[in-house]
Amino acid sequence: MNVQLEDICGKREAVLNSTLALVRKHGFHGAPMSQIAKHAGVAAGTIYHYFESKEALIIALYIHVKNRLGAAVLIGDDESKTYKERFFNLMINHYNFYVKNEDAMFFLEQYINSPYANHFPEKDSQLYSEKIIPFFKYGIENDYFKNIDPRLLAPTIRGTLVAAASFQLSQHMVFTKEDIVEVVKIIWDGIKKQ
Repeated sequence: MNVQLEDICGKREAVLNSTLALVRKHGFHGAPMSQIAKHAGVAAGTIYHYFESKEALIIALYIHVKNRLGAAVLIGDDESKTYKERFFNLMINHYNFYVKNEDAMFFLEQYINSPYANHFPEKDSQLYSEKIIPFFKYGIENDYFKNIDPRLLAPTIRGTLVAAASFQLSQHMVFTKEDIVEVVKIIWDGIKKQ
């Protein structure tokens, strides 16, 4: 990679990371572009070379974070294993991502519950769309799961994992690996076809 391209990628990444941190602290509206630029160590005008507006920045950050989540969830996925084993691996990875990336977890929750998600439903991670969603569609289509509306499956799973990660991060409860396996077992038992 040439130096100029590294500089461009580095500044863009710095802007995304700064936005993530500031949105966590102050919310979408409490993190103006000038503050993001200052926090990222770039000139205020420079930020617009990468993102045409605050809206474009927030959407790009959502896709960026969702790509990171998708890549983390897929670590160690092995198609030669049973569907249940793969499910457990993906869910444990999902939980671990949240615990290791608290800002990302809070950002995703904030984004999902914001007008951005409603106004731009087509804006999503290509990795998530091509790898994670088909995994769950396969589970539904091949009777691993109850006849459940796919729109209910995602919030049921995500909500449980976010709650567990939030408890862990707040130190209200300290979970062991075995505890998290039990949490995933509860999810699995709740959605699996009998």
